[in-house]
Amino acid sequence: MSDAKQAQMEILSGALAHLKRYDDKIVVVKYGGHAMGEEEAANRFGRDIALLEQVGINPVVVHGGGPQINAMLKRLNVQSTFVQGLRVTDEQMVEVVEMVLAGTVNKQVANAITRAGALAVGISGKDGNLIRARKLTRMVKDPGSNIEQVLDLGLVGEPEHVDTRVLKLLLSADIVPVIAPVGVGPDGQTYNINADTVAGAIAGALGAERMLMLTDVPGVLNEKKELIAEMTVGEVRAGIANGMISGGMIPKVETCIYAIERGLKGAVILDGRTPHAVLRELFTDGGAGTLIRA
Repeated sequence: MSDAKQAQMEILSGALAHLKRYDDKIVVVKYGGHAMGEEEAANRFGRDIALLEQVGINPVVVHGGGPQINAMLKRLNVQSTFVQGLRVTDEQMVEVVEMVLAGTVNKQVANAITRAGALAVGISGKDGNLIRARKLTRMVKDPGSNIEQVLDLGLVGEPEHVDTRVLKLLLSADIVPVIAPVGVGPDGQTYNINADTVAGAIAGALGAERMLMLTDVPGVLNEKKELIAEMTVGEVRAGIANGMISGGMIPKVETCIYAIERGLKGAVILDGRTPHAVLRELFTDGGAGTLIRA
């Protein structure tokens, strides 16, 4: 028996109570960044998602692909424009983003799950009008005048509405949806959307039991840099206000709050680089990250 299979069996050996909790429930998994890792890590992720489906859970995968986009931009010699450190998505770039996310990466993730024994289908937010998007507007303060102004990031969007019909059809047929985070505006314009944001919008719209956000950190840490196992939405907001939660963790926890306020039962931020992080979170008493709940 391989080490990976042995680890799966050890986790599942004590998982009966947890299996009952998640039986026929929807679990949205955001997969991307460092969590995507090298080929073996990707294959391991595929096996874990396939296992969820095989034990009666309904997984939905939303993936990113920033490193793959950067590699393709370099290969095509497409120059990026940045405004206050944020990349602007123009017409040429959104074509590359869609090609990489909805094409190469999407099919690789779906194929890894299918090869592991579950049936997975790769789609984008444009398929079945899944994600109706609008242009993202972001306000920033001018450091000199301290006056707020609109930051134009081009064709970067945010979900305005999620039509869950195509997802429910796939789930009812025991098919794992694998979703690329691009959406379409009312005028047919394609928008690049942050994968965390898409995962939160879909988890809320589906009323999922859990959303697992695989990142490159253990979860939310306290002032002593110790992992916090569980937080309420109120505690998260207090942590942002007092500075305990800062930097790149703020948009992640805000996405969790957004989803919970729209129907998600609970969100977990965890380190996706840890082998079998998804299984450890769902099927062990201690979990593997920070659970955020209402």
